[in-house]
Amino acid sequence: MLDVYNTINSVSQNFSIPSAPPPTLPVPPPSSPPMVSRYELQKRRDWNTFGEYLRNHKPPLILSRCSGANILEFLKYLDQFGKTKVHNCNCPFFGDPHPPAPCNCPLKQAWGSLDALIGRLRAAFEENGGRTETNPFGSRAVRLYLKEVRDTQSKARGIAYEKKKRRNIKQRISTNICD
Repeated sequence: MLDVYNTINSVSQNFSIPSAPPPTLPVPPPSSPPMVSRYELQKRRDWNTFGEYLRNHKPPLILSRCSGANILEFLKYLDQFGKTKVHNCNCPFFGDPHPPAPCNCPLKQAWGSLDALIGRLRAAFEENGGRTETNPFGSRAVRLYLKEVRDTQSKARGIAYEKKKRRNIKQRISTNICD
């Protein structure tokens, strides 16, 4: 009986036909850490910033002793890095959404930025072992402060903040049918 494998092998050697490399399985890329979302990166950065604030506080604060008042102090500290012009009630441009000239009113953190920051810090607190019941970022004082900032900034810009109203499912369906 003729050995097919040996015959093919000898023919390929006689004619110098390069043999094809054996098929290989795709090699997985070297293991790398999983991709971290932008939200997770911001949350970690905010948490580290808050930790640094606590360490630099005079006298230094520890997280377990933090209260809503300390969180408000932190939020007011952040105002110095704000980029949103908030007109004082004595400013001639108070209530004007597009002032025609510059003024000396302070730059502050925007309400939306503070609200998002508090949300991330609330989550980070609980991820780092804090209990929901003792979370200083969810305290009543912080919620009231955020509401006050929102109202003050909307009045200063002349734009009223209106909470989006939820429509029930039947209203959404009937609206979509009419469109």
